[in-house]
Amino acid sequence: MLDLIIRSAALPDGRSGIDIGIAGGKIAAIGPALPAQAGETVDAGGLLVSPPFVDAHFHMDSTLSYGLPRVNQSGTLLEGIALWGELKPQLTQEAIVERALAYCDWAVAKGLLAIRSHVDICDPRLLAVEALLHVKQKVKPYLDLQLVAFPQDGVLRSPGALDNLKRALDMGVDVVGGIPHFERTMNDGAESVRILCELAAERGLRVDMHCDESDDPMSRHIETLAYHANRLGLRGRVAGSHLTSMHSMDNYYVSKLIPLIREAGVAAIANPLINITLQGRHDTYPKRRGMTRVPELLAAGVPVAFGHDCVMDPWYPMGSGDMLEVSHMGLHVGQMTGQDAMRQCFAAVTGTPAKILGLEGYGLDVGCNADLVLLQARNTVEAIRLRAARLKVWRAGRLVASTPAATATLDLPGRPDSTDFMY
Repeated sequence: MLDLIIRSAALPDGRSGIDIGIAGGKIAAIGPALPAQAGETVDAGGLLVSPPFVDAHFHMDSTLSYGLPRVNQSGTLLEGIALWGELKPQLTQEAIVERALAYCDWAVAKGLLAIRSHVDICDPRLLAVEALLHVKQKVKPYLDLQLVAFPQDGVLRSPGALDNLKRALDMGVDVVGGIPHFERTMNDGAESVRILCELAAERGLRVDMHCDESDDPMSRHIETLAYHANRLGLRGRVAGSHLTSMHSMDNYYVSKLIPLIREAGVAAIANPLINITLQGRHDTYPKRRGMTRVPELLAAGVPVAFGHDCVMDPWYPMGSGDMLEVSHMGLHVGQMTGQDAMRQCFAAVTGTPAKILGLEGYGLDVGCNADLVLLQARNTVEAIRLRAARLKVWRAGRLVASTPAATATLDLPGRPDSTDFMY
């Protein structure tokens, strides 16, 4: 006897008419017309059932702080960093926890059940670290929160930052972060990558580094990150986030760089909403849009995920925790309108980031966690196009969120009776 059967589902791999049987919080059976009984049955009616969305890059310590202490008037990355520096002395653990928990509620409602969040460690009080470690335990029953020790002001540039970072790791932060392009010099940036990668190797941790978030084509710290990942045997455990300078690099250099990234086993994380908002601010026209070379990285075999990065904070005044919005923007900016490319954009907010984060039990195979989302769409491309409603969200087989179907009723002159339709 199963706990739950979801009947007649479409799956992201293109299969349709599939039943998913769930028992004990796990997928117990999957296939067409399962001959089984369950305590509860849900008819998917041919709609898409997917593993949950995964956000590979976010800043939960700053989320929902828009307007505090003021608004970013220039819209630039550097003013955002300066504004965050003004806000940090005013932060309290209680406020960070309250905003983070509110955002986690938004996330669950959107079928987003795993988030990698960077947390600033340059405040020696480590208020944000303590706050998000608390949030991590609080939301654990319904959301996986992975934390990155992030030296926002530069691990070498900011006094005491390296010691703070080590303290944060000792407290239970999961991943080593960095921001080499914000160090004082290119040499300091390269040195920070070496130090942080060696620290990760020593502790057996993953690395996720803000890397080359710049319009400067000479910002090439991803090359150094790939070198140290290969040197230290960190293959499959390192991600370079943003990589926006690749948008401005010449093609010859990129033809050398991308194979180096692939050979080192380094993943790339683009943040479409934020990359196109913050980059190109010093351009008139032509105006660069900043997102890294997603199609080219994918073609070379580099895993590429999309992150939300920011929601209503010093860097970005919008956002709702909807990874389909992120995927939709990535598709457009990357001009990824082929069928396979659009499916890759869906994978960039589901299976690919799950692998980058090392999530255990993620997927749609027998034995995987019964973490599932029923979307109001018949396939992954339609899900992106419509930013489909998340009709039901299950965590370990338990319903944790539901949303009414998006429908419209028309009553038009000269047309037959009113019509209900999905849009």
